[in-house]
Amino acid sequence: MENGKCQEDTPKELSAVPPLIKYISSVQVAGFDSIEECNEEIEPPNNPSTLRIQGNVSSSGVQSDAEFQLGNHQRKNTVSLSMPPSPVGVQLSPKTVFSTGERIPNNGTSGLAALEKPQKATLFHSQPIPMGSTFEDAVRNIKAAPHPSISRLKDRRYDSFKTCSGKLARQLTILRGKSQQQIRPDETEAQEAVIENNIPAERYFAALEGPELETLRPSEEILLPDDKTWPFLLRFPISSFGMCLGVSSQAIMWKTLASSVSTKFLHLSLKINFVLWIISIALVITVASTYLLKVLLYFEAVRREYYHPIRVNFFFAPWIALLFLAIGVPPSVASKLHPALWYVLMTPFLCLELKIYGQWMSGGQRRLSKVANPTNHLSIVGNFVGALLGASMGLKEGPIFFFAIGMAHYLVLFVTLYQRLPTNATLPKELHPVFFLFIAAPSVASMALANIQGSFDNASRMIYFVAMFLYFSLVVRVNFFRGFQFSLAWWAYTFPMTGAAIATIRYSTEVTNIVTQVLAVLLSVIATVIVGSLFVTTIIHAFVYHDLFPNDIAIAISDRKPKPPQKNWFQNLRNGNSESQNIENFLKFSGPDSKDLEACIGPKTSEGEDGIVPSSSDQPR
Repeated sequence: MENGKCQEDTPKELSAVPPLIKYISSVQVAGFDSIEECNEEIEPPNNPSTLRIQGNVSSSGVQSDAEFQLGNHQRKNTVSLSMPPSPVGVQLSPKTVFSTGERIPNNGTSGLAALEKPQKATLFHSQPIPMGSTFEDAVRNIKAAPHPSISRLKDRRYDSFKTCSGKLARQLTILRGKSQQQIRPDETEAQEAVIENNIPAERYFAALEGPELETLRPSEEILLPDDKTWPFLLRFPISSFGMCLGVSSQAIMWKTLASSVSTKFLHLSLKINFVLWIISIALVITVASTYLLKVLLYFEAVRREYYHPIRVNFFFAPWIALLFLAIGVPPSVASKLHPALWYVLMTPFLCLELKIYGQWMSGGQRRLSKVANPTNHLSIVGNFVGALLGASMGLKEGPIFFFAIGMAHYLVLFVTLYQRLPTNATLPKELHPVFFLFIAAPSVASMALANIQGSFDNASRMIYFVAMFLYFSLVVRVNFFRGFQFSLAWWAYTFPMTGAAIATIRYSTEVTNIVTQVLAVLLSVIATVIVGSLFVTTIIHAFVYHDLFPNDIAIAISDRKPKPPQKNWFQNLRNGNSESQNIENFLKFSGPDSKDLEACIGPKTSEGEDGIVPSSSDQPR
């Protein structure tokens, strides 16, 4: 272009190549990289080498400082990429010019004639970059696989178990501009999930199976995904406090061994008691802090554990562990504890017992004859441990009160479990370790009564002998405790063995002879080996197998019974219903002289009763 007229470039114009050492400014050549406004239409050049790429490419050239000295020149929001006008121009380094739309003031230093008068608005070949896509849209459209832990935190299916429901989070999401169509399917499932706060006990028995009601029945469904690993807090059960019971009871046993007169020949130091006591404190703080986070973040999961027929007994475990720490405190730390500590520690026991014992007595779905299981001893043994601590502090009425309550309910529970009144069925092999809970209550009760009376009298010895008989009746059955898998709840079954060892040491102090001394040492060694073995097994499952805390299926059961499969009406007509089959069997095997009633017995119903269809021939004539 020259003299304001639109002209086509010719090969002759491109043949003259400027020297490389000369800087040519775009404003020194009229029409460089721009087209002045004119009414003539631009025809594309015939030579392909002279075509200009529109949209993102413009002519090349090395710009001088005069380009930045334009007066009253307004630039557009464009991005120009300089391209060489000829293949020879490739030798020149290309330069990208970015214009920001700012007005560049004229400082009067330019002597070029082209800068004496303001230039008209020019039309650039390059087009601005579209501003439609934003950074947030680009990040939202990224389909990279996130980290599994981040995915679990963003999974909305866990919102129904959180303390703060996901409704507030969804409202904030909508306020940020996220439409309803962008909500994921798992978020929709979380919105539609309805959580029943008070699940009846019979629902747990109907939906779960196993020694601790932790396995889902095949016909049931859960509210949480069963193909993914849940967040850690949802997998952290209340039964984890059993570890605190096992270690803290060991601190008491080693304190008794070091300070008892009958075991002075062992020459044990109280340093072992001090180390175990420190470990117990650290373990209690760790487990309690973790479970407190679960209470704060996933309160619905804690509520479901409380309504679980077996898990509810483990809510006594944290307070029993604190009582063990108070009893096993080293003499170097405190020689005497303030009595106010006893009232503080026993208040939670009183509140829990008023709730649970009231359910046992008043009947309903949680009456003792329906929910009785060996773990109920955890709710009983706390009374005797509290009485033991209170009597050692010099208290009188309070320890007697809790001792009487514990003894009354222990006798009822002992008879109920001894006769298998709830189910009249044999306990599975995996539940055999819970039989040691039968030893916990009488062992601790004998020592508590001895502290209340001031001596290990006849009543204390009778209770102690009951504990020893139950202990040896279980120990001699070696095959009774083989062939079952590890469970974290086993820690709650270790402190009864330690309690039996402590009671034996106390008895050997009153009746000192070689038999009682050997028995005290033997039971102490067995308790220590059991606790040490469980400790090593727990470490292996936690850091090697990584299965110490699996998904807690027991808290994720649905509050609704599964719908029975609907049978096809054609199949019903073909095979007939159960009532018609029972009638046919009865008529087939019945006669005028004899009746075979067992042949007409139908299949068992869901309640466990046999379905027998009466016939008119059974009526008395």
